[in-house]
Amino acid sequence: MARTHRSVRRDDAEDVNCGPGGGSDDLFGLRVASIFIILIGSMFGALFPVLARRSRWLSSRIPRGVFDFAKYFGSGVIIATAFIHLLDPALEALGSPCLDPAWGNYPYALAISLLSIFLIFIVEIVAFRWGTAKLAKLGISHDAHGHGIGGHAAHGPESNRQLDPDAPTSSGNPEQIEKFPADLESNASDSKKHGHAHAHELSVVESAAAQIVGIAILEFGVILHSILIGLTLAVDEDFKILFVVLVFHQTFEGLGVGSRLAYMDLPAKYSYVPIIGALLYGITTPLGIAVGLGVRTTYNPGSTTASIVSGILDAFSSGILIYTGLVELLAHEFLFNKEVINGSNAKLAYAIGCLILGCGIMALLGRWA
Repeated sequence: MARTHRSVRRDDAEDVNCGPGGGSDDLFGLRVASIFIILIGSMFGALFPVLARRSRWLSSRIPRGVFDFAKYFGSGVIIATAFIHLLDPALEALGSPCLDPAWGNYPYALAISLLSIFLIFIVEIVAFRWGTAKLAKLGISHDAHGHGIGGHAAHGPESNRQLDPDAPTSSGNPEQIEKFPADLESNASDSKKHGHAHAHELSVVESAAAQIVGIAILEFGVILHSILIGLTLAVDEDFKILFVVLVFHQTFEGLGVGSRLAYMDLPAKYSYVPIIGALLYGITTPLGIAVGLGVRTTYNPGSTTASIVSGILDAFSSGILIYTGLVELLAHEFLFNKEVINGSNAKLAYAIGCLILGCGIMALLGRWA
């Protein structure tokens, strides 16, 4: 259903507080406590999947289905966040009666989200072409739909070198071919093994780089969203309801981010990346709350400046998460995942059910936050 864009008039702002102030001192103690409560919820959601998958004790006791549930449920959470918790608030913020009437003449939030989607697409395709060209110089082809452990796109290169039995030797003497066939076979075998080893090493590096870029894009969109949530929670008049909802919101969203981090297939030297990603997510909303409490007497989330800034950032973040959710998560987890495509109908139904459940619960939370 098409959403009707509302024309905004300056006269509608008479009963709206559009000034710089407006932060409330009510429930200040609970607002401070919310920093630590949401920190615990966010950290648990983001870190638990990562640590559980790394721990032999936990991974041996937790069924594989639980990890799959977290992965697919988290994908649904991220997709719902993009539309319900980012794009809709962006439309509302940039349609605020506090803004100049010109903001109501065009759906700027949708345009910014669309721009964001294409920017991320261009960044990825440029990076892909650059990486493919680099590999081509080394005689290695790029597998665009390769998949690593956990069903993620590994983008791994495959060896493209083949020995030509009719090719002349470096000395150009055909007698050497007849005289030393065993030596030549041994050399060819060694060369082939070396080529495969070199290709595998480059494959691991390229896969790690692709996964890190993908998760960095996801984290960027989520972190912007989390900071704005923290600022709003610190000064919102309906604090109690919003606080309870955001505890679940941040925990579920953390589960979505953490499950992506947990399934990253990285070499040992990059093993710290998932932990850093989980910690970054965990601290962003509490940091936003702390900043909001510090400026609560001057910051008004409904003011003209705040509406423009939050609207633009929410719209931009929504584009990032829409692209990531539909392309990096849905496409790679279902369409390009041979384990799902060739698996049983029951496994496919379970994966889709987890996806819909995560999306549905997060969409429902949008009723209050």
